[in-house]
Amino acid sequence: MDWPVARRRDRQERTWLRGAPPPRWVRVLPWVLLLLLCLVQLFTEDRIELGFLLAAIPPLASLSYGSAATALIGGLVVLLLAVPASNLGRPGNSDVVTVLFVALLSVVISWVRSRRDEQLVTVRTVAEAAQFAVLPPLPEKVGSVRCAGLYRAAQRGALVGGDFFDVRRGPSGVRAVVGDVQGHGLSAVGTVAGLLGAFREAVLDRRELVGVAARLDRRLVVDAGPDEHTELFATAVLFEFPDDSSFVRVISCGHPPPLLLRKGRVTELPVPAGAPLGLGVAGVAPPEVLTVPLEAGDRLVALTDGVTEARNGAGEFYPLAARLPGLMDADHEDPGELTDAVWRDVVRFAGTVRDDLTLLVFAPEDPDVPDAA
Repeated sequence: MDWPVARRRDRQERTWLRGAPPPRWVRVLPWVLLLLLCLVQLFTEDRIELGFLLAAIPPLASLSYGSAATALIGGLVVLLLAVPASNLGRPGNSDVVTVLFVALLSVVISWVRSRRDEQLVTVRTVAEAAQFAVLPPLPEKVGSVRCAGLYRAAQRGALVGGDFFDVRRGPSGVRAVVGDVQGHGLSAVGTVAGLLGAFREAVLDRRELVGVAARLDRRLVVDAGPDEHTELFATAVLFEFPDDSSFVRVISCGHPPPLLLRKGRVTELPVPAGAPLGLGVAGVAPPEVLTVPLEAGDRLVALTDGVTEARNGAGEFYPLAARLPGLMDADHEDPGELTDAVWRDVVRFAGTVRDDLTLLVFAPEDPDVPDAA
């Protein structure tokens, strides 16, 4: 699935062995093999006996065809083997019975495979719907902020992992969150769902951005329960783009600082690092708010450590800040194109990404944002 924002890379990586339909060459293979055997037998006459190879055709058909089509192909194979005019070797009665048994077994295998595929499609559809309910795709624009992103869950086959993000329109502006919960993969989905629910409520009823962070912190404290040995925490960075204003407010709760792209330069925002969420201190010692003036053409990049901790074969970490200027050119002015460029660059650098990975790009379009020129 490809979305303007928050593209699920796992969907694009699905292959035949991971739930995708069989490739065309698999469907064509039984017919090619049958034709090839007939032609070879025609030109070699009785010098080479190839009839026994016909037994391989029905099992190949069962890999990609339904039971009816597999039965048709198996019947054709038995017919060619039994008819002397086909000249496909000199099969005896036992050979015909053997190939017939293989054909019937292939029909049964094809029927079982088709039923299993239908069940897997149903289960995957339900699972995807549930995961999309937790972490739905973002629109291209929320309020006056264009946004695009990249999301990849570490666990194979999952669409939601330990990273989370959301961008919501509030009473006085646009608020966004990008975070990373303890753990990764499906084991962290429950925590992600709780945090996103708390964020969506806080966007509407909390006047200050600090209050939104306090709500998220309280959510984790409550979810951890009375067991003092339960550890449940998350890091997050929160943004607030007020209406009719040319600045953004940023809060960091133990999260990697966001990046500001301006005039081809990349600056790491000096946002004070507060305590991670879940320690119960956000209401007592609230994180400091950083206010950043914005200029026309500015881009804000929020990320999780899955981006910067991707390693190459030499063990070097991916240097996002150093490589962003080369990726931010005239062809990648659109936020979605920039996230695509970063993903391709990460894959080239690291080869395989083993952690949950999230990267969001914000492009404010407020008319009050001054033009740097």
